[in-house]
Amino acid sequence: MDNLVRERSPSDIKAVALKAFSRIADAWSLTGREAAALADMSESTWKRARKPEFSGDLTHDQLLRLSALTGLYKSLELYFNPPIASEWVRLANTGPEFEGARPVDAMIAGGLPKIMRVRAYVDALRGGA
Repeated sequence: MDNLVRERSPSDIKAVALKAFSRIADAWSLTGREAAALADMSESTWKRARKPEFSGDLTHDQLLRLSALTGLYKSLELYFNPPIASEWVRLANTGPEFEGARPVDAMIAGGLPKIMRVRAYVDALRGGA
C-alpha cells in the first residue's frame, strides 16, 4: 500500500503547478504581463518559471493563486463550450464581481481574494447556486 500512495515533494508540487498554469495562460491567450500578475511574479520571473528547470521557490500565496486559477480553468471548461471557455477571462463582464471589467483585470487588481471569489462565482454558476 505504501507504494501506491506517495507524498509529493514541494518541488514536485511547484513543478506541476507551474506547468499547469503555463498551459492555462496559453489557453487563455494571456500576455506575459497578465500571467505574471496573476501568479504574483515579475514578468522576468514568470519567463524563468515557465521553464522545466526553474529552481526558484513559490510562496504559499503563489501556490494558492495557481491552484485557484487551475480550478477556475476547469470550471470554465465544464460550464462553457469552446471557444467561450478559453475567452471568458478576457471578455468584459457585467456580473457582480466585475462591474464591466474583464475577469482577468479584476483578478489582477484584486489579487488572491478576488481570484478566489471569481472561482467561487463560476463554481456557483456551474452548480446553479
